[in-house]
Amino acid sequence: MTTDTPRRIVLLRHAKADWPEVPDHERPLADRGRREAPAAGRWLADQGILPDLVLCSTAIRTRDTWKLLAPELPHRPPTRYEDRVYEASPGELIALVNQVEDEARTLLLVGHNPAVHATADILTGGGDPEARAGLAAGFPPATLAVLTLDGDWSSAEPGSATLTHYWTPRG
Repeated sequence: MTTDTPRRIVLLRHAKADWPEVPDHERPLADRGRREAPAAGRWLADQGILPDLVLCSTAIRTRDTWKLLAPELPHRPPTRYEDRVYEASPGELIALVNQVEDEARTLLLVGHNPAVHATADILTGGGDPEARAGLAAGFPPATLAVLTLDGDWSSAEPGSATLTHYWTPRG
């Protein structure tokens, strides 16, 4: 793959979490989240947006989102559970994207708000008007934003990507 091959960044906010009295990192998915995570996987598979690499926060709710989404894909890509995704700022998430290996063409990053939403917003320099309107309206649990990036992963910076898809399980 050449460095001029477009890359795809798929940003996923974890599915709806429950609020039991446990540390934030240990929060599980709510029943709604357990339904919405596979729906996100089906949408990705239906669109033919198949990750080559997954970076997933180590929090229980993100790990469970990925575990419920993954069986909906035709194959399970390599997955890295990354401590740095939990409580990351948008700048830290972009720095992680910048470090992805050139062999990966499509990256799925499973993380948390507000950083996932802000990262999608910061990276987006243009794109589908309907997708941009969805992104501007918010980023509910289990929402996906798909961005394309020309060049290699190190070229991801503010305004460098095009928002091609925005999907939320609630419409």
